Amino acid sequence: MSNGEAVGRAVTPQDASLKVTGTAVYTYDWTLPGTLHAKLVTSTMPHARITRIDTTASKAVPGVVAVLTGQDMPFRVGMYAGDRDLLAVEKVRWSGHPVAMVVAETLEGAERASELVNIEYESLPTVFDPVEAMKPEAPLLHEKMGEYRHAPAFNPIPGTNIANKFTLIHGDVEKGLKEADEVIDDEFVVSHVSHAYMETQNVVAHWMRDGTVEIWTSCQSPFIVRQIMAESLGIPYNKIVIKTPFVGGGFGGKAGLGWEALVAMASKLVGCRPVKLVLSRKENFSSGASREGVVAHVRAGFKRDGRCLAYKVRFVLDAGAYADYTVNVGRAMGYSAEGVYEIPNVYCESYAVYTNKIPTTAMRGFGYAESNWVLEQVFERAAKKLGIDSAVLRRMNLLKPGESHTATGEKLREDVGDPRKVLQTLLKELGWGEKSSPPSQSWKIRSKGFALCVKGPSQPPNASASAIVKFNEDATIDLVVGTGNFGQGTVTALSQLVADQFGISVERVRVDLTRDTSKSAYTWQTVGSRGLFTDGTASLRACEDAKRQIIDLASQVLRIPGEQLEVGEGEVKVKGRPWMNIRLKDIVFGYVYPNGNTVGGPVIGRGYFSSSLTTYLDPTTGQGIPTIFHTFGGTAVEVELDLVTGSIEVQKAVQVFDVGKAINPLLLRMQLDGGFVMGMSIALFEQVKFDDQGWVVNPNFSGYYIARMKDIPRTPRPSGGP
Repeated sequence: MSNGEAVGRAVTPQDASLKVTGTAVYTYDWTLPGTLHAKLVTSTMPHARITRIDTTASKAVPGVVAVLTGQDMPFRVGMYAGDRDLLAVEKVRWSGHPVAMVVAETLEGAERASELVNIEYESLPTVFDPVEAMKPEAPLLHEKMGEYRHAPAFNPIPGTNIANKFTLIHGDVEKGLKEADEVIDDEFVVSHVSHAYMETQNVVAHWMRDGTVEIWTSCQSPFIVRQIMAESLGIPYNKIVIKTPFVGGGFGGKAGLGWEALVAMASKLVGCRPVKLVLSRKENFSSGASREGVVAHVRAGFKRDGRCLAYKVRFVLDAGAYADYTVNVGRAMGYSAEGVYEIPNVYCESYAVYTNKIPTTAMRGFGYAESNWVLEQVFERAAKKLGIDSAVLRRMNLLKPGESHTATGEKLREDVGDPRKVLQTLLKELGWGEKSSPPSQSWKIRSKGFALCVKGPSQPPNASASAIVKFNEDATIDLVVGTGNFGQGTVTALSQLVADQFGISVERVRVDLTRDTSKSAYTWQTVGSRGLFTDGTASLRACEDAKRQIIDLASQVLRIPGEQLEVGEGEVKVKGRPWMNIRLKDIVFGYVYPNGNTVGGPVIGRGYFSSSLTTYLDPTTGQGIPTIFHTFGGTAVEVELDLVTGSIEVQKAVQVFDVGKAINPLLLRMQLDGGFVMGMSIALFEQVKFDDQGWVVNPNFSGYYIARMKDIPRTPRPSGGP
């Protein structure tokens, strides 16, 4: 690749060869000398008081070092809501709740011993329906909720099962409903779904005798893991080192804290030996976390001409036994309730509610996907009821960048993209208004449909990111960032940004693919569609800092004012006189004069990003600026329905997103393709199923079907597409 042309090119991901050759190292591959192996012992009851734990037989198994219970580590942890124990203390809250952990010399020994732990329970009343769980007479899962630490943006209601309530008020929704000519009154249900990532959750932890804790983990948020452990366990930050090598998928399911604190405490309690915990696929389904289920009740008022006057919605999120991350998902679901539309009157209540099911957490879309889905269904129903083409109905209600205000009171900036252009392109590519292709069989029918969406990064205003640009002696660059790389290709895009700042090839920029909190630059988390924007901005600012140092030194050497110099094509040049230049490799470690005198030293640029655009939201009305940008998009499909079997096949799919400048069109296409397949799979196939005791009854890929290659439509690329 020629210099200065990296941004906008389809650069192959830096880690591609390592992955396809099987040489990428994941946490699963990591074992330290003397490592012990851990196995969970989980509850067989959905809600019960623990009356006795007998570990005698388990400890007698050869090679067993310890059998640990919640009494050995009575800590509560959590990022937004400190509601979670490391192992069950006093009672269990779902079928699959970890009660004990066996630590042994071998995994086989740990597994054998885990079957011999005898736990006695006293059954407690259960509640599995989140709407029922909100009722005053419902059994309480967290009697001590009032004692839990929680972030100030959240509103738990002690004495109930409501882990958080978020309210959004914009205009007068009751007045709008009264003035409407037609009112859509309906209820929608979203099922629990699994993240189904390639690599199950696993951790290696070593609590060393000097008090330092080193942890290798398959996670999205090493700095947040460090923060939660420091604050919850009372360990100094600089004594906790979190390392994340390659991560086999996350999709939000590895955000926040996973099993790191539990395994670290186990390492300490067994005499400071390393301990490794690898969840089986079944354990990941039944003892890990899924995306929450949702019950949404809506009332939406429309005028006969199609204008939407009012939207009233209540989201009830089935948060499961622990709601640490789901409280924020519900918040995002609330402030994104209006979707891509300008609705003058909006009222939304969003509740995260405890039930006796598996805990829930973040997942791709982070609340936006669910709220978009509900509102798009409402618009479809309204179009039918009003007798208006659904494309026309949507078009007349769309947000207008530079003019419209969102339901949180934010004036929509002109630079965030335009949903009107998205809709126009989507309809054209789908062939909306044209007849569908003939079905493949007489007992099948074909039909077209589309939906619009919006997504913004879900992060607090102080969620910062930083970057370091370090030059080597030959003017190659090491970019040090904290954002993770588990399929989305962020680090490749970052290297493209940095390469163009100095006019060098992208191959001359290296980004370390392992995160290490003791060495990597800080970033809040790799979640919520924020990584490239926040860490990219920090990287660009680090480049500017490095450029200033380079130009200051070059100004001394060339005896030319700095404002007359520029950096590009791997050198520092005088503007208008490119023959007067210094190669970067001759200056980035200091400049050596012919007589040996040296000025300057190694160039290290630093940059950070912390949003000045967002604000905290009003705790009563939800007014404020919740996100740093909005991305508008849409998906359209042509499907074939078998009237005999009920099966649905997607014949054609179109995706349109207003992304601005595509830094890497190849990676962008991969994200769009992957996002579509995942969304299609969730819509058509996926559902975590529970029995009447809250057990997950399909805890593997035999029972939990995800889209295969045969299910994916073969849609030709539009002309000019990457």
